[in-house]
Amino acid sequence: MTADTLLADLTARVRGMAHSRAPACPCGAAGTLADRPDGTVVRHADTVAKAHAPDTDPVALTRRLAAAAHLPDVFLPPLGPGPAGLHGRLVTFWPYGVPVDPDDPDAAPWEAAAVLLARLHRTPASAPLPVMRGPAKAARAVTRLRALGSAPAAAPVLRAWAALPPWARAEGPMPDRATLCHGDLHLGQLVRLPGGSWRLIDVDDLGVGVPAWDLARPAAWYACGLLPAEEWGRFLDSYRAAGGPAVPDGADPWAVLDVPARALTVQTAARAIVRAAADGRPPDEVEQSVIDACARMAAIPPRSAYTSTD
Repeated sequence: MTADTLLADLTARVRGMAHSRAPACPCGAAGTLADRPDGTVVRHADTVAKAHAPDTDPVALTRRLAAAAHLPDVFLPPLGPGPAGLHGRLVTFWPYGVPVDPDDPDAAPWEAAAVLLARLHRTPASAPLPVMRGPAKAARAVTRLRALGSAPAAAPVLRAWAALPPWARAEGPMPDRATLCHGDLHLGQLVRLPGGSWRLIDVDDLGVGVPAWDLARPAAWYACGLLPAEEWGRFLDSYRAAGGPAVPDGADPWAVLDVPARALTVQTAARAIVRAAADGRPPDEVEQSVIDACARMAAIPPRSAYTSTD
C-alpha cells in the first residue's frame, strides 16, 4: 500500500462521511490538511478524517476518543463511536474547525488556550486512560537526534536531556497519574467553531499525568526569548484565573514548569537539528536559539517540584 493509495482512500472515506452528515453537501474537492508519517488528515466540506500513526494502540485511542466526547466544552467532539480501519491504519472523523492563523501572531488565542487547559485539568477522568504521551514524544525526538551520530550541535542538547528526572524522559513513572492532560499543547492544536469559541484537537497524546507539561511549550518559548513576556503573562494569568491546578495562585510557577519546559526545549532543539541535517544546512537563527538554551540548561540543575517520582 502506497502513501498515495492511503490518501486517495482516506479522501473517499471523508467524502462519504461528509455526505452522510449532510446529503446536500456541496461536492467540492477534498483538501489535504496534513500528510506526515505520524498522521494524514483530509477535509471535505465540514468533515475531517485522520489516519493515525501506524503504531497507534486501538484500545488507547478508543479511550482517548471517549474522553474527548465527554468534554465537548474542551475538545472538538469526534464523529462516530470509535476508530475505523483503513489499510492497517486507524481512522477517526471530526467536524471541521478553523485553525489559528500562523500569519497573525497578534491574534493568537492564548487566553482561550489557557482556559481550555484549566477546564481539562480540573476534570476528573471518567474512565481509565493511558498516561499522557508528552515525555514519550520528547524521548522519541532525542532518539532520532542520537541516530544522527556526531552532529556538532547535539552535545549540549543531550547533556540537558540527561539532567532531567526519569519521568520527564519517559524512563520512570509519572508523578501525577490522576490529572487529565492534553500532552502536546501548541497553537496548532486549537480550532475555532462557527460561533467563535475555541476547542482543542488531537487526542493522540491525551492521558493522565503532570498538568504543567501542557503549559511547558509556551513556557519554553518564553524562556528562550521566542514568546514575548506580555503574551506569556496573558496565558499564565488566564490559566490561573480559570482555576488551573498546575500553577495555583501565589505559587512560583517555575517550581513546576522548569522540568517540563526544559524537556520541551530539548525536544524542540532535537527536532531542529534533525531537520537541519536532513536539509543539509546549519540550524537557522531560531533553531540555534533553542540549542543555545539547552547549553545554558545543561549548566544549571533542574529546579522543580517534580524532580522525583516520590
